[in-house]
Amino acid sequence: MAKFLAQKKKLLEDIFEKASSETTEKSFSGITKYIERTLLDSYNIQLSHKSFDNYYKAIVEEENGDYNIKTQILDDLSKFLGYNTFNEYCSEWKTIEYSIHHTISKIVINIINKPLLILPDFFQNKKANMGITGIILAGSIIGGLIYGGKFEDPKDTEVRTSARILQKPCMYWNGDEYKITDCENKDPHITLEQIDSTQIKYFKRITKSDTLTPDNALGKIWYSKRWNKVEFFTATNVKGKNPKNGAILRPVTEMIIEKYAHKK
Repeated sequence: MAKFLAQKKKLLEDIFEKASSETTEKSFSGITKYIERTLLDSYNIQLSHKSFDNYYKAIVEEENGDYNIKTQILDDLSKFLGYNTFNEYCSEWKTIEYSIHHTISKIVINIINKPLLILPDFFQNKKANMGITGIILAGSIIGGLIYGGKFEDPKDTEVRTSARILQKPCMYWNGDEYKITDCENKDPHITLEQIDSTQIKYFKRITKSDTLTPDNALGKIWYSKRWNKVEFFTATNVKGKNPKNGAILRPVTEMIIEKYAHKK
């Protein structure tokens, strides 16, 4: 497998997912153009949407595909997700988990059929009779040890350990942000959702709304309103709704800020 292929693939997927949740564009080209504008406006990074198209199609969509992306470009792309460098992005647990999943998914188990030993023919051989008891006893002992785990194949242990790591955690909304938990969590007071690293990192409820102003909020902050109660969020989410009450999330306006953000 090419070096850092899994990490590059996850990086491109995360960028596209984040951009999809932030823009009203629905087409592939519309979303990649949004990525181009955001990199230029927010980070002064020039990267054409066509370049991102090529990276995404070669690495994400094409099976076993790859693309030689320069280190500086990987660093620039990582800034879209809030990281300073690609190495910093790769240090996150999600990339490690994804790499394991990417590797394990490539494992192929080959079953080799061998001729069976026919015991009646074997016993007809007088020389074989002499050692048959010893062979059976030795086989029984070795088989028992293997079954008991004393001669367990390290590769089997590695696969089982990796399988346990690959059991995807879930997430739940705690009122202010998404938290990671075990998918087997039986707490009746929480609603488990499929884990989404982008929402965990970027989607949070703003607890101090009086800090919001048109200058720092317009185009960046979202709000929901239900029963005359307004709540503010750092971004929108996949469903476009307040996780607590299901109210629709909308981009904040100057009027909403003036009327509700500083309300006591």
